[in-house]
Parts: sequence; structure tokens; C-alpha cells
Amino acid sequence: MFTVKHNNKNLEFKKEIRLKDIIEDKDYFYKVATVNNRLRELSYKFDYNANVEFLSLDNKEAEIVYETSLRYLIAMAMQNIYPKYKLGFNYSVSRSLYVEITNIQNHSGMIRIIRELEKEMKRLIDLDIPFERKTVSIEDAIKFYEDNDLTDRIDLMKYRPETTVHFYECDGYTNYMYGYMVPSTGYLKHFNLRPYFPGFLVQYPRSEENQRIPKFEDAPKYSKSLKDASKWAKTCDAYYISDMNKHASKDSITEFVHMCETKHSHMLKEIGDQINSNKDEIRLIAIAGPSSSGKTTFSTRLRIELMTHGLRPITISLDDYYLDREQLVPDEFGEVDLEHINTLDIELFNQNMLDLINGEEVDIPIFDFKEKARSGYRKLKISSDNPIIIEGIHALNEMLTSMIPKHQKYKIYISPILQINIDDHNPINNTNIRLLRRIVRDKKFRNSSAIRTISMWDSVRSGEFRWIYPHQEGADYIFNSGLTYEMCVMKKYALPTLKEIPSDSEYYITANRLIKFIKYFVDIEDQQVPCNSLLREFIGGSCFHEEE
Repeated sequence: MFTVKHNNKNLEFKKEIRLKDIIEDKDYFYKVATVNNRLRELSYKFDYNANVEFLSLDNKEAEIVYETSLRYLIAMAMQNIYPKYKLGFNYSVSRSLYVEITNIQNHSGMIRIIRELEKEMKRLIDLDIPFERKTVSIEDAIKFYEDNDLTDRIDLMKYRPETTVHFYECDGYTNYMYGYMVPSTGYLKHFNLRPYFPGFLVQYPRSEENQRIPKFEDAPKYSKSLKDASKWAKTCDAYYISDMNKHASKDSITEFVHMCETKHSHMLKEIGDQINSNKDEIRLIAIAGPSSSGKTTFSTRLRIELMTHGLRPITISLDDYYLDREQLVPDEFGEVDLEHINTLDIELFNQNMLDLINGEEVDIPIFDFKEKARSGYRKLKISSDNPIIIEGIHALNEMLTSMIPKHQKYKIYISPILQINIDDHNPINNTNIRLLRRIVRDKKFRNSSAIRTISMWDSVRSGEFRWIYPHQEGADYIFNSGLTYEMCVMKKYALPTLKEIPSDSEYYITANRLIKFIKYFVDIEDQQVPCNSLLREFIGGSCFHEEE
């Protein structure tokens, strides 16, 4: 006899039971569950005392399981109707998946292929075919990949620390998606396929949208950055983890690292040239990006780049424009959102920037974070060769600089945009790259555990969706702060702190998900990383920043 606590009820069972049999869920509302804070598939069987929580698509982990299963379904459906076509998956604009047929010659029939694919997916969903998990040895996995011409997966197996692989089989089709799956095809009813040349987009329900599929919003500038990143990964032969590991294992790793760093230098020069060519007009340079994008190092390197053009940029901190805490208006729940743009003295900031640009002397406020109030002012006057650099969550928001004419502003969106994949069907999400950066930085500089960092991440992401992403397409330049080799450096910092999280912690699920892909990377030692690298902002040793 064992007891299952679910929904504040104690249920008793005499023999082993599957999770999906505990609840009546004819609509397949729940996608996955936690058992004593461990993520488990609904097909999981157990016979011990446990606290069980069933997760729907308003939960991020359930969303990830859904998206993983959806990729499997797409690959399976394509195999059924066009067995010779090979698919490549990547994350794309409008919070969707981008899918491309990598070996197709003529794209003129894509609309027809998409319609046929959607029809086959819906047929499979209606059949409600179970996904059967089976465990095979590494040797058998490699043989399967060889027999099915899945060459993108063979090399990675040599870096897998485990001796087995968990394949999933569905109606004769077999695949491995490096993540948990829903129990059957019938759980995957909600998706949209949308042509997006030369491939198509797959939209699916999102947790931050209350289980709804987000309205499609194209982002041409960001889309171009993704394409450029993909092209770069292929150019430097680092599209797959296994390719990256080959670089890390060779004596040529120094050349590879500096090639990636040189790409950053080229982008900085490109920005510098654009600003310098219009230096008589551009007076305000605004920089924003999501958490752990490397904004601090980037701002410093940009300032140096502009100095090579004879400019003398100055930096003004948006933090000094916070309103006194007593001036902040609580929301309907009595809480103050410190990330809200209304926490800044927008009117004063606009007026100060306008006056500075017009050659007037200005009193710049000084904010005291201990007192949570303005403590005084400092005098500032600038010349025509002093472009102003501002950096912060609201820097790209037109509300912040509404008094400044657009031709006098140059906006930069910064974020790591890497296109490194486990294999063709399993891309690595750039959000996870940023989370790993933050985990490593918080541990290094704040002695903060991975648990604390992960516990704050949902709140961080919520602020990004509200205040940063809506303004990214208004940028004049998107700076890709990703370094192709960085996971090979970050792994030795991230893995130990992630493994410190106990298996009964509510944050173990996220930690385990991150471990599942970073464990494959081969280490690159820190001495390979230049002291002016943006990566040094996270691992330490930067020539730009003093460290305690």
C-alpha cells in the first residue's frame, strides 16, 4: 500500500500505477507531471509514497515537453509522406520553431508540402498513437543511426557519458529527442504551420500566453540575425555540438576562439563606421537586450571603438533617473513593479538629453540606492564629439527618448544568437544559453547558488517580454553577443553548481534540463579566452572590470 498526495487529497493504491491513470483527463489537458518535484512523463509507473502535481501548458516545463513532442510528430509525419526529405529545426521569430527541408532542390512546391504535412499530422493525432520509450545501448543507437542515414547524430554518441540511449517508437517510427514526451499523438492537437521562406514556422501554445498560441508577429531584423548566425555556424564548421567538440579537441582551438572573437570585433567596427559616417546627426546611442547578453562589456568596447574614430563618448546611467521610492505608485495588488518604465523620471530624462544635445549645461541626478531616493546632482556639459551612451532595459523604448528626434538616435539590440544544435531535430534554445551565463556569473561574482538564479528567472523573463522584446525591431543594429565556443568554456562552471541542486528541489527540473545538453560539450580552458572577450563578463578575468 502506498499513498499519492494530489490536489490536497490522499489517494491510496495497492499496486504500481501510471501517472495518467490517476486522473480523468479525456481532453488531454495535462502534458506531464512532477513526482516529489521530479519531472515525469504521464506514462511513468511508480509504487511509492509521493506528492504528485499534474502540469498543463501554463507551466514552462509542460510547454517544453509539448514542443519536444511536436518536433517528433513533425519528423514522423514527414517521414511518412516524404521519406527522402531531411528536416532541420531551429527556434525562430514570434516564439516559434523554424523548419527547413535541408535537401530539397526546388522550393516552389512548399505550400503543397506544408498542407500535406499538416494533414498527415492531424491524421496521426486523431489515431492517438502512443509514444513507447525503449532503452538501447550506445552501440545499438549508433547502428540505428548508420542504418537510417542519420549521420548528424553518430559523432555525438562518443561524448555521451551514459552507456544507454532512450529512444521513442511510434507506429514503427523511431527517434530520440533529448527530452521528455507526452504519452501519445493525441496530446498534440494545438499548432499552426505557416510558410516562412525557404521553410515554414510551427507555432504552438506558450506558457506565458496562458496556453494560447501567440499572435504571429514577424521580426525581419531578428530573423536576418538568426539566418546570419546559422550561416556563420556552418561557415566555421560548428553547427552541431560534435563539430564544436572537434575544434575544442584540436591544437587549432586558439585559432577558432580568435576567429569567433574577431567576428565580434568586425560587428563593433561596423557599428562604429555607421555612427561615425553620421556623427553630425547621431547624438544618443541606446543599448538594450535581455538578461546576460553582455551589455556591460559591449558598451565598454563600443566606447573604445568610437574613440578610434575621434569621438569621445560619455555614458549616462539610467539608474540615476529612478524616482524616489515614495513617489512610486503601487498596482492593484499593492505591489511596486521596479522594472516598469514609470519608475523612471521620463520627463526629466528627456529634458536632460535634449538640453545636453543642444549644448546646454545640465544637472544630472544622482540616485542613492541605499536611501532609495535622489541624493543630489552633478553638472554636465558635452561637445559635438561627445555622443551619449545609455544602456538599460528601457533604452530602446521610444517613451524614454520621445523628445529626441529619431535621426539623432542610434539604437542597438544585443543578445546571444547562437545556432548550435544537438542534431538536426534538436536545436539549443538561446534562452538557455543566457540562463547558463547568468548562473555562472551569479556564482562567480555574487556567490549565489543556481537555485537562487533559477528561482528568479521566470520574473526576469516576464520583464523581458514586457519591456525589451516589443522594441527590438526598432533597433538600428542587432549585435549577436553569442560566441560559438562559449559553452565549452562555461560547462566546467555551470555543471558543478547545477549538480548541487538536490533531486527533491523544485528547481532540479530546470537544472536537469540544462545538464542534458551541456554535458556533451568538451572543455576549453580559460586561458584561451582573451581578456577583452565579452565572455569574461561571466567567467571573470576581464581587463575592463575590477573583481573582488
